Amino acid sequence: MFATLLGALPRPSGRDGQPIVDDDAAVVAVLAAQSATGLEPLTDGRLRTAGSFWEPSRDVASIVDAWQFAISHSDGVVKQALPGPYTLGRRADTDGRDESTLAWARRLREQVIALAEAGCQLIEIEEPDAHLIGEDPVERRRFADGHLAMLDGVSGVHLSLAITGGNADTAGIETILAAPYASLAVNLIDGPDNWRLVTSTPGDRGIICGVVSTSEASDDAADLMLWAAAYASASEGRGATRVGLGTAGGLGELSWEVAERKMRALGEAARLAQLPLAEVAPHLDPRAIDIKSAAMGRYMPRTGQRPRRPLP
Repeated sequence: MFATLLGALPRPSGRDGQPIVDDDAAVVAVLAAQSATGLEPLTDGRLRTAGSFWEPSRDVASIVDAWQFAISHSDGVVKQALPGPYTLGRRADTDGRDESTLAWARRLREQVIALAEAGCQLIEIEEPDAHLIGEDPVERRRFADGHLAMLDGVSGVHLSLAITGGNADTAGIETILAAPYASLAVNLIDGPDNWRLVTSTPGDRGIICGVVSTSEASDDAADLMLWAAAYASASEGRGATRVGLGTAGGLGELSWEVAERKMRALGEAARLAQLPLAEVAPHLDPRAIDIKSAAMGRYMPRTGQRPRRPLP
């Protein structure tokens, strides 16, 4: 079981309590904060692309340089997130959606290949507008064609697709995973019907459950996260090693203090998910365990059951 962030982070605070302005120093700080809370794969928090992630004007070299800087300042795996061709095509100011989507796909393919050649082990493609596909056959084809074109001939890297908008289940898993993605991340807070995508995803693919809300007021209880992890692990015989926990989207609009709190909750849930029930249960709401524990208001381990009568 692992835990990772989906989307952006706010700028971290320095010792003086003020946001760190220098990009390099800020990236080093967010990498350290993620490691301290038990998260991995790590992310640079999109601090170099704040406000421009969906207007990608950087050249390939700058993207590779940014990832190499991050990996050089971390002992863990650092993933690189890129925007998806479908969302870019939708948001472009053009009437030629097919041409725009494929043009973005070709440009992104260059970035994916360059990152893979530089040694990046995990590339995450984010599609927050996938919930707009619906049952429209044209939109389904457009999404699939864009991703197939972007990943044509790409190998030697773990490719993950992140659905961070609302419910995208009506598009169908055949559309969402038309391209050869090794794992799928889904927002299960704003898009609870995305569970249909989880249960339709083949068991040899990984699942990242986006269960930490981007809302400041959410309580981010471990009970919900552990239930999601167990359900995803059981679907299609996937197993816990192919399941991770994540945020339901970016935390960039929150304060650094709130983002840190959410990172700690996420890392703690991933840690608890690896422990035996007897060790996990004291940390959970008794109602999440069984009726006896709920009634007692604390975890009550099972002490055996009476033998059942044989059927007549």
